[in-house]
Amino acid sequence: MVTADLSKQPRDPQAPKGRPTPKRSEAQTQRRRAATVPTDRKEAAKRQREARRADLTRQREALASGDERYLPARDKGPVRRFVRDFVDSRFAIAEFFLPMAVVILVLSMIRVPALQNISLLLWLGVIVMIVIDSIGIWLRLKKQLNERFPNEPKRGAVAYGLMRTLQMRRLRLPKPQVKRGERP
Repeated sequence: MVTADLSKQPRDPQAPKGRPTPKRSEAQTQRRRAATVPTDRKEAAKRQREARRADLTRQREALASGDERYLPARDKGPVRRFVRDFVDSRFAIAEFFLPMAVVILVLSMIRVPALQNISLLLWLGVIVMIVIDSIGIWLRLKKQLNERFPNEPKRGAVAYGLMRTLQMRRLRLPKPQVKRGERP
């Protein structure tokens, strides 16, 4: 018969050390105490609001600075960071959509038929250019992601990048960490 050395057996890291197992009655009382509603609901709600406000403040600062620890879940991870850097390092026609839309809208409101026709052609031209540019970014980004992150989940990363191109560079959150023309 082989004797087992207890010190060499793997120990569950979640198991508490150095204290006896509580009696059933004690464990049930502790569970009930943890499950009950706080005695002062207003104070509990106030603490919860303050904690949420602190979390949102920390998240807003992280979006401005690019601190990965406090970013929202949709922006976390090396794949999303690469996508942000990839998009931020180049010009995209889609980021100029809003200023162009304002100009085209103003042109279309002027009661001169020639200007209204020009505005319609500009709408068509802008939309076609954005679609072509987006297809190009989609293909290049997909290729780069497959090369750099072959074993990581990339679901939604390309759509994340394309949505980022629709925002003007100054208004993007998290703030761009690379300059235009830099390699991501």
